[in-house]
Amino acid sequence: MAHPSPIPDQPGAMRVGIPRSLLYYKYLPFWKTFLAELGLEVETSPLTNKQILSWGVEVAENELCVPVKAFYGHCMALRGKVDALFVPRVVSVEEREYTCPKFLGLPDMVAAVADQLELPPLLTPKLNQREKPSEFKWQLINFARDEFGVGAMDAIAALETARLAQRRYQESLVSGHKPLDLLPSSRLNRTRWKKPRGERKRIGLLGHPYNIYDGYITQNLVARLEEMGAELVVPEMTDHHVLMKAATDVPKQLYWTYEKEIMGAINHWTENKMVDGVIYVLAFACGPDSLVQVLIEHRARVHKVPLMSLTIDEHSGEAGLVTRIEAFTDMLMRKKKTAEAVA
Repeated sequence: MAHPSPIPDQPGAMRVGIPRSLLYYKYLPFWKTFLAELGLEVETSPLTNKQILSWGVEVAENELCVPVKAFYGHCMALRGKVDALFVPRVVSVEEREYTCPKFLGLPDMVAAVADQLELPPLLTPKLNQREKPSEFKWQLINFARDEFGVGAMDAIAALETARLAQRRYQESLVSGHKPLDLLPSSRLNRTRWKKPRGERKRIGLLGHPYNIYDGYITQNLVARLEEMGAELVVPEMTDHHVLMKAATDVPKQLYWTYEKEIMGAINHWTENKMVDGVIYVLAFACGPDSLVQVLIEHRARVHKVPLMSLTIDEHSGEAGLVTRIEAFTDMLMRKKKTAEAVA
């Protein structure tokens, strides 16, 4: 159902909510800066918790993956706090490629239940670079004009400031930080541990940022691995162009950009012997994740790199997760010691 455009006559007083889920971990610096430069106040939803996930599970269709269910809950957590919700329709972020279908349909899925859930109006700019990358700029300029009455020059200035913020964020990631180190209030998944004695295991933690870094959904996986003595390598630590180039080492190119990044990461890690083992985190019922899982398993088998796949959903339990990652890290250490003894 269509919703009225949010208050264009007092943009300075308008508050826009960004749900802390899905592309939040990838583009928050860009979106937050762009909206703020347009004169809007930006608020993000809280960290995922039991209530937020329960809200999402209650309203979402059963066959949706858990990150989308969490997204519903985050939208609901912003009710009464903001004048509008920012839910962009991200169709394509690379030429001749697409994002996962859920990003194409996300505004429609949320809009379908917006009245029932009493959500604020939705801001749904369509972003599609499939035919021409420069379209991205004009799509945002038009969005700023149509929704807030912002002129082209002011929108371009906001866009350039946002690009700079995103570039700084990505440079920090490539220098060795994880998104959790840089994004605000990411206290879940924070490592409380002290550096262990002895040699550490280098584990490649593979998956979408919204799967890996949501501490509630993954039972604080990042912190648990580091507290067990793992040195984590994540896809965000490698330049995007390097990942894209590495992802071409498959017989047929993938359509989905974010899945190509995942394939590029494991190809890059295994080719350069950067990790002792890989943990692949995927969401139950996610079609692209399941397809890429087969390719990842093949790559790991060919390069003889231990791989463990962790499938998450809203029923994932802490005990099972801890047991599996303890067994995996112990196995990596024994394998490493055996190899050193033989050498």
